[in-house]
Amino acid sequence: MKVAGFSFIRNAIQFDYPIVEAITSVLPICDEFVIAVGDSDDDTLGLIKAIPSEKIRIIRTTWDENAKAGGRVLALETDKALAAILSDADWAFYIQGDEVLHEQYLPVVKEAMQQYLTDKSVDGLLFKYLHFYGSYSYIGDSRRWYRREIRVIRNTGNVVSYKDAQGFRTRDNRKLKVKLIDAYIYHYGWVKPPKRKKNGFATRTISGTPAKPLPKLMPVSTHSTIAISTHWPTSRVRTLPLCKPASIG
Repeated sequence: MKVAGFSFIRNAIQFDYPIVEAITSVLPICDEFVIAVGDSDDDTLGLIKAIPSEKIRIIRTTWDENAKAGGRVLALETDKALAAILSDADWAFYIQGDEVLHEQYLPVVKEAMQQYLTDKSVDGLLFKYLHFYGSYSYIGDSRRWYRREIRVIRNTGNVVSYKDAQGFRTRDNRKLKVKLIDAYIYHYGWVKPPKRKKNGFATRTISGTPAKPLPKLMPVSTHSTIAISTHWPTSRVRTLPLCKPASIG
């Protein structure tokens, strides 16, 4: 079984995306990782090149400034990275620049990939989500927060990113047949470092465009226990606590 990870990024340093943690969180179960690095106003390229892994393959891209409406440009960049994956990969593992898979779920994901490897009726794997908001102490808790998304797809060449890169469809716009697995993606796109809050709250998205706040939050301590990843740099561990869900469905 061969697994390829893929993602895209632009202006990671300027907008403080945890792209290094995103990539390294899935790297242990990937044979290669394709990252589309867009033209940036900072040293995002250098940041990615500094990741100490021969698995990472960088492709340089230029974002279509005319495709920003509705986040379409995000899907286009996702498709560029997906298209660069070698055809001999069985699965493609997608992770966005503000998402992280905790190491406790690596065996779960790998087992599911192996289980459905020869089952061609399964197009991908569906993950559960935790959305941190405002700080690392609160998570979103309402139906307006998406609860599940496809993050692993079968590498058939017939799958493309959907709408604003939140999910995937077939090239003829059919929904994928997926299996829900007991693994969480931790989403940090609504979190700002505490030191920046004094300048006002403006959430960051992959495109760098402020997003509209979503309602209803709950303290992390209410439903989870802290589980810091041991694989990440100390400087980032202090700002990206990861939480092991207890009963969040």
